Amino acid sequence: MVEVLVAVAIIAVLATLGTSAVFAGLSRAKQVHCANNMRQIGVALTAHAVENNGFFPETTHTVAVNRAWIAALEDEMGPNYDELRLCPADPFKEERRERGGTSYILNSYIFVPEIGPFGEELSSPCNNMQCIEEPARTLMAFIVSEGQTVEATMDHTHSRGWTRSWENVLRDIQPDRHRTGRPNDDHSRGSANYLFIDGHVETWKASDAKQRIESGENFAEPPHLRENT
Repeated sequence: MVEVLVAVAIIAVLATLGTSAVFAGLSRAKQVHCANNMRQIGVALTAHAVENNGFFPETTHTVAVNRAWIAALEDEMGPNYDELRLCPADPFKEERRERGGTSYILNSYIFVPEIGPFGEELSSPCNNMQCIEEPARTLMAFIVSEGQTVEATMDHTHSRGWTRSWENVLRDIQPDRHRTGRPNDDHSRGSANYLFIDGHVETWKASDAKQRIESGENFAEPPHLRENT
């Protein structure tokens, strides 16, 4: 009887380890797929800019949904448009598909003007390829927060409010999109993909992103602005 119980215990442990490995492998596959989507979105955004005197498309902050970037890129993204705008790890991807939304949102520092308390424009976005000084260090897009609406209007961040506020970051983006198991309370376990202006994608640990924000570094801010403040 003791030998049987030991054998059952060993089988249970091995089954648990095997299940964990399977889930980890699936999570990694979705992360790679998501990164590829982001690269292709970067290519489409750049192609649009090349055809429009260097200007990237706008967000729903300044134009109607049917003219904003995710709709404007349908031709550039081709027949895989519906798949490219959705992250395979996004639990709300089907709702976003139906509502014309996207799993990826653009950096407001680049695409959205800064508006003052009385509606005045405090600064213009640098949404032209010619005015971005360090494209390899300037973030273009993130993975949208699962706490945000699935509507097409949620297509850009509010990055100027991220400085020293991890809570504000979590309102916009999902830094732990790629993980196994349930999220922890502050979403610092797991990782996410980040698209840069030059088209490359980096994967950051959520804990590292949190540390950078809490140390005072707003990584969404373009380097030339960040280093001059």
